[in-house]
Amino acid sequence: EKGIFSLDAPVSGGDIGAKNGTLTIMVGGEAEALGKAMPVLQAMGKTITHVGDAGAGQVAKAANQIMVAAQMVAMGELLVFSKKAGVDPRKVVDAIKAGAAQCWALDIKTPRLFDGNRNPGFKSYMQLKDMKIVLDTAKEYDVPISATEENTKLYQQMIDMGMGELDNSAVVGVIEKLAGVEII
Repeated sequence: EKGIFSLDAPVSGGDIGAKNGTLTIMVGGEAEALGKAMPVLQAMGKTITHVGDAGAGQVAKAANQIMVAAQMVAMGELLVFSKKAGVDPRKVVDAIKAGAAQCWALDIKTPRLFDGNRNPGFKSYMQLKDMKIVLDTAKEYDVPISATEENTKLYQQMIDMGMGELDNSAVVGVIEKLAGVEII
């Protein structure tokens, strides 16, 4: 008799990754089940990683969202900080993205923000939903995540300001309003 297997396989890569079949897929569950599901997953994703037992995929996705939120908030802060201090944020990004600050957010998101494009690749209300999952999971395991708590508050403010349908990088809008300056 064959057993029933289940997998948790959350994804990263947003709308573009879904449309292009280039999602990153984090899989938790039995290796045998993953083997059976692999052709389906390969049709949707470019990077498929078996991270452990059932539930491990969800933990990996939550960890991903901790980093994504941190990058989006830090990017927003550095852009507003630079602008408010009288330095062109574009030049600051050019100066720092070849050094230790280099990251996907600076490479991909800043050109869009500088073009005034805050349309979603990953909607902010979904980022907030994921951040609440992160906070609940951290509480369950008694993990202190104070920076993530602060980042979640910024996403909540964003939603409260009616910007939930915008890209998660548009969190810069909250920081702009708090600082009284716009990056472009």
